[in-house]
Amino acid sequence: MKGAVTQRLFGFLVFVLFGCGLACGAEPAADASKAAPPLPSRSERMQWWREARFGMFIHWGPVSLKGTEISWSRANSNPKCPNKGPIPVEVYDNLYKEFNPVKFSGDEWVAIARAAGMKYMVLTAKHCDGFLLWPSKVSDYNISQTPFKRDVCGELAAAAHKADMKIGWYFSPMDWRDPDCRTERNATFVAAMQGELRELLSRYGEIAILWFDTDGRPAPWNQPETYKLVRTLQPRIIINDRLDKGSKPGYDAQIIEQNADYYTPEQRIGGFDNQRPWETCMTLGTQWAWKPNDTIKSLKECIDILVRCAGGDGNLALNTNPMPDGRIEPRQVARLKEIGDWLKQYGESIYGTRGGPWRLGPWGAATCKGNAVYVHILQWPGNTIVLPALTKQIVSSKVLTGGTATVKQTEGGVEISVPATERQEIDTLVALELDGPAFDAGIFSGGASAARARFRLWKVAPDGGKQAWATMKPRTSTPLTLVALLPASLTRGASKANSYRFSRCFREGRRYPPLDCGILVALPE
Repeated sequence: MKGAVTQRLFGFLVFVLFGCGLACGAEPAADASKAAPPLPSRSERMQWWREARFGMFIHWGPVSLKGTEISWSRANSNPKCPNKGPIPVEVYDNLYKEFNPVKFSGDEWVAIARAAGMKYMVLTAKHCDGFLLWPSKVSDYNISQTPFKRDVCGELAAAAHKADMKIGWYFSPMDWRDPDCRTERNATFVAAMQGELRELLSRYGEIAILWFDTDGRPAPWNQPETYKLVRTLQPRIIINDRLDKGSKPGYDAQIIEQNADYYTPEQRIGGFDNQRPWETCMTLGTQWAWKPNDTIKSLKECIDILVRCAGGDGNLALNTNPMPDGRIEPRQVARLKEIGDWLKQYGESIYGTRGGPWRLGPWGAATCKGNAVYVHILQWPGNTIVLPALTKQIVSSKVLTGGTATVKQTEGGVEISVPATERQEIDTLVALELDGPAFDAGIFSGGASAARARFRLWKVAPDGGKQAWATMKPRTSTPLTLVALLPASLTRGASKANSYRFSRCFREGRRYPPLDCGILVALPE
């Protein structure tokens, strides 16, 4: 096999010679010189994704032969990259020679996702180790060089399209195996990386999602041209936020840059945010790639995570990791089917909903659709849960999981109780019908001025400021129409006449425990 430098130099030359036409044998791309039709708006592109709520993440590659973590278990060969794994480079990089997943079936993977109630799938077409799950002509470190030889991306995309399943690719812009990455030869590397993207986005029909990753190191990926390439090839594609992230603090800030569509909390449930789209990515087991005898999450844990994501107005990409032979482990298949069985009964409370009108709490989460509110009681703090007041009246209630509920609404709040014998261990689901739209029925989304409101869900500032509940005591009676909540770490030393300190909080009974603090910038009318 050629050395990495030779591969990348070849990829660069091909990209330069054929950059606006055929790149390395890929299908013809759109003629950039012709006027392109207007791109769909972000809301149009995102509508199906927001309604889907639940997708399958798939991490897979030759490393499954070792049962260790993908990419991160590889020893370091480029000091500009962070991996320091235990598997020697010469061992890890040659696993592909033994990779022969003869039991792989794209149709079977799609069927498993459908049975789980998942509405989209995202496969690691290229992880940080640089191995490609499609037969590339940019790099020969790919599936065609294995004993298996078949095009995994192609077969999975065909199966997904046939089953009306949305398909997307995880793509690592960095390549820890490539010695050019983040060096003085980075331009050569980026050109080849863009050549790989061109192949991946022009061969397999409509691609719904592109899931870039970050490793917390600098991100010199020529973002303007890379985004332009992606959107030219796939105008309706949805792109996550990580191509722009070049540091751990930058990732932690969860700011969506201009060209990205949603942010991606990892291995944790995102906080309530009904202004900016987000998706939690989380493993079903304890690592992203397949691990023998791994501990997998219980059905209760999976439903908790899914419900809290939907209740926070976010999505969940739940990861599965196929075995070396290409099958998804039977234990995982069984757990995913259990999730799907639950969704067959109660999917109306997840699909097509928005988070709220109440925020997440230790008791559980709420979702809403039209005039309906779905109260998911995941944990009973006592005989009754007490929720903040609503601006709409409750006209009826029903326990979807069986039994009866006592619902009491006052100006001070809403109390819900269900007899202990009728509560469900996984989720006691109470549906409330309001006399108006539920999405804006929470008291913290109303129009009270900042001078008179102690708690409120603020709008997001155009510069990416965060939204949250804010504790504030302004010394002015001037009504405020826009409030930007900026993390303290990004605004230390900020001093403005209309700035106030704030604490992001969540409601827990009558308490409002703070999550963090920062600077509040209030803009008068």
